[in-house]
Parts: sequence; C-alpha cells; structure tokens
Amino acid sequence: MPKQNFKVCLCWRRIFKTRVVEPPPDVKNAFNHFSQSGTMTVDDLLTFLIEHQGENNATKEDAQAIFDSLKHLNIFHRRGLHLEAFFRYLLGDHNLAHPPSSKVHHDMTAPLAHYFLFTGHNSYLTGNQVISASSVEPIKDALLRGVRVIELDLWPNSKGDDVEIRHGGTLTSPVDLQKCLQAIKENAFHASEYPVVITFEDHLNPNLQKKVAKMVTETFGDMLYWSETENMQQFPSPESLKKRILISTKPPKEYLGENRGDVSETESGRVRNELSRNPSDVGEHFPDEDEENTVVQYRQLIAIHAGKLKGGLENWLSDDPMKVRRLSLSEQELENAIRTYATKIVRFTQRNLLRVYPKGTRLDSSNYNPFVGWMHGAQMVAFNMQGYGKYLWIMQGMFKANGGCGYVKKPDFLLRRGENDEVFNPSAPLEVKTVMRVKVILGEGWHQDFHHTAFDRYSPPDFYTKIGIAGVPEDKDVKQTAIIEDEWLPVWDQDFEFLIRVPELAVLRIQVLEYDTTGRPDFGGQTSLPVSELRTGIRTVPLCDKKGNKYKHVRLLLSINFGRPYDL
Repeated sequence: MPKQNFKVCLCWRRIFKTRVVEPPPDVKNAFNHFSQSGTMTVDDLLTFLIEHQGENNATKEDAQAIFDSLKHLNIFHRRGLHLEAFFRYLLGDHNLAHPPSSKVHHDMTAPLAHYFLFTGHNSYLTGNQVISASSVEPIKDALLRGVRVIELDLWPNSKGDDVEIRHGGTLTSPVDLQKCLQAIKENAFHASEYPVVITFEDHLNPNLQKKVAKMVTETFGDMLYWSETENMQQFPSPESLKKRILISTKPPKEYLGENRGDVSETESGRVRNELSRNPSDVGEHFPDEDEENTVVQYRQLIAIHAGKLKGGLENWLSDDPMKVRRLSLSEQELENAIRTYATKIVRFTQRNLLRVYPKGTRLDSSNYNPFVGWMHGAQMVAFNMQGYGKYLWIMQGMFKANGGCGYVKKPDFLLRRGENDEVFNPSAPLEVKTVMRVKVILGEGWHQDFHHTAFDRYSPPDFYTKIGIAGVPEDKDVKQTAIIEDEWLPVWDQDFEFLIRVPELAVLRIQVLEYDTTGRPDFGGQTSLPVSELRTGIRTVPLCDKKGNKYKHVRLLLSINFGRPYDL
C-alpha cells in the first residue's frame, strides 16, 4: 500500500514540475553583442531594434517604452536590462512577429474591385448546412472578427406574409430578417470602419421585396449607400464608403425572368412590356402596377448588381466598359473555368467583382482552398465562418493584413494590363522572389493555459511544431520539428527555409501538436500570419485555439529573416 501511494505521488510531482527555460543561444548571442558588461541600456536596446530586428524607424521612445513595460519584474535593473529581462521582453507582446495593433497601410482609395474582401457564406448558420439552427450570433461574431461581406438567404415564411432567413431546401431553422439587419447595424463597424456588403440570395415575390426595401431603409437609414446611377462604370473606393452598408443581389427583373440575360433597363414600363411579350418567363405570375412600383423601390436599394448574362461562361466573364457588376461562381465552377478562361477571369476581376462560394456537397460547412480564387483576382472568396480547420485558419491569417480591416489590396500583378491588353497568366511558371528562413526556437505557456492532464494523464506532453507556407501551388510547403518528449517548455532550435514565389499571397502557417501513440495527435495551438507583414529578427508568436481565439500564455519564439534568391 505505501509503495503504491509513493508511485502516484511521483507521477503528480512530475506533471506539475516545470523547469525554467534558460535563454537559448540566439538570445544570448544577441544580448552579448548589443549589451555592455552584462547590461543593456536604452541606447543599446535601440541599436538592437534597428540593426538586428530590422525596425529602421524605431526611436529612443520606443526603446524606453519597452524598458517601462519590464519595470514590474524582479529581474529588471534600473541601470538596464539583464539577460533574463531581455529574454522576457523577447517573449512579450512588445515583440510580436505580427503586431495586432498595426494600422491600415494599404491605399484604400482604389475601386472596390482592387481589393480582397473578408467574405462569409450563409452567415446566419450556427453549424452544418442541413439541420443546424439559424441565428444572429454567427453574424455578430463574423463582423467582430472583421468579416466585411455577410450573406443572407431571403425566403417567405410558412404563411407567405413575411420574410425569414434560412437555408432553403434543408431542415435548418429560420431566423427573422429584422433581427439579422439589426445585428449587422449594431456590429458592422466595431472591428473596422470600412464598408460592409450584404449579399441577398433572393427568393421573394414583389410584395415581400417591398417589405424588405422598407426594413432595410428604416434599419440602416443614412448608413445605407445609394448609388447615384444604376450602371456604375467603376465601383467606389473603400475609403469613400467608410461606415456605409451596401446591398448586393440580382435586380428584381432577373428574379421574374431567370434567363433574361442583360438586366440593365430600369423603367418599370419597359419591364412590363418585355414580360408581356414573354410571359412564360414568370410562370403564372404577372406583375400589376403596384408590383412594378415595388420593383423600382427594391431595385434602388441595390448598390452592387449581381447576375449572370445569358450565353454561358464566356459571356458571364465579359467585361462591359460601361458598367460593372458582380458574378457568383461555385468553387467547382471556378475550377472548371480556369482551365480555359484563366486570363479572362483575371481581366474580368480587374473591374468587376467575382464571388466564389463553397460547392453544395460541403454539407458539414467545410471550406476550400482560397488561393485558387485569389490567384485569379476573385475578391469575395466566401467561407463558412462557423467551424474551424486549415482553410479557415488561412483565411483568418490573410485578413490579419492591413490592420485587420477586412480589405486587402490585391497585388499589382493582378491589376496590370500590358500594351496589347495582356494580363497576368496564373498558369505561367513563376520565379522565386524571396527566401524565408525561420528558426523555431522554443515554446511556452501550455502549463498555464491547459489543464495538467490535457495531453497525457501521467506525464508532460510531447510537443512538435508543423510550420509551412500556404499560398499558390508552387509555394505550398510544410516542415516539422523534432518531437520533444515529456516537456511543458519545449526547446527545438531548428532552422527551416522556404522558397516563395508570390509573397503577396503567402501565409505562414504554424500548428503545435502533441504526439500520441494512437496516431491522432492532440491539438496544442495554431496561427496563420501574412508573410508580407512579418517582422524580422527574434520574435514571439502567440498561438490561438481552433476557433482563432488567442490563448493567454501559449506562444512560440521564432527567428525570421528574408533573403534574395541568389543568396542560396
């Protein structure tokens, strides 16, 4: 009996006992190089920031702020930083590889078509696409995370006298449209002041469209953007649309005649005349005079006109110099289109908006590779935001760029046209532009943010890190550290190198896992960061949970540097 108790005691002591990690060689070498006699002054720290960390604009005030942030530590010395204090600074929030407080720095005065927009799909669903509930909560959460495009499916209720939001043809429960509009109004501009686009998938008759028009105008008031002309030759800029709401859907005439082709005419009389010549387009329904006024009222709400021209894919992608519009394709339709029309898609997206949405078989609300759309200029790569997984983490990482405002300026190569109207060819071979070198030094914080039995019941975890680049196909690369056994504070100290051809679209992916003999590793944290905005030098990287919420303590220490291809 005493022997058995003694073993249990040893196990629990082993779990709770965590060693203190000594500063690794990279940290010691940097400290020794920039300090004097074992102490780093404010001036020494400033030199370190400029010469080692690449912060060319750093000031003495910045260095002093770092000093002030460390004064509460017992290891801080008033004459300067000792090695341990310097180490704690490197692991702290003043030294992030990608600071969350970074400001909007892209040119925001170009037309909307020149930006990637953080875009949601079926934004009201709480779970899968078949039986989950509809709610305003996913809409609120998406907006607070910086999503700028919200999709609502408009359907008549069971009585046919009101509008509800639901995924038609499924067992998903509905949610009231007015509640959704109010949730958008209250949460639209907390994370970003740049415009929110609401895409309606409209399944309503004219009387309910009139009701929608009234609800939208009364709810949003001056927040609603009204276009001065129906056929805009160019979309306005995000800068000019700050704190505005834009509606995007098919004009009502297209609803009354699904295959009518061009939808540019606006006169209600002309709508009536055309329909009278071809009443089969609308089945048994024929609009009376009251409904034609309704058509005009609802149509005026639409800032971004959507729809497909008749004639198939080639016509869908035609670029009319007199007007701009939005086209929607499923992920499968896009993949099929790029086999033949890759450059035509790029040319189309230089002025018009392309929305890509998950194929219908993704009943579990999973997502797809967003780089297929982005590489061809698609601005609205629509994602299911209610779950988690690799592609959603990549999406979140992409839109951490540009201050997290939900708008990322497209790379210049997607916007350029040559002398002979030539555009970028996504299928052409790409040259390496930069070499990214990353050293995974160490990690900490799991014993604070996780329960002591979260990974192994009777021993510390066995962590390893997967690190890689997500981007265009040629840039995709994943590497892995060694497994550090029985250690809450793993030290890897391993170097990796990545060849990157399109750094503007590349995302650094990091995931920490805990090795399990069953072959199903436990999750230890993840993050994705835009390569184009990473800060060089020795940097800390906070990790997030599966939903993208940052842990309080879990983080990695990395060394990040970029080189030219000919340095290989």
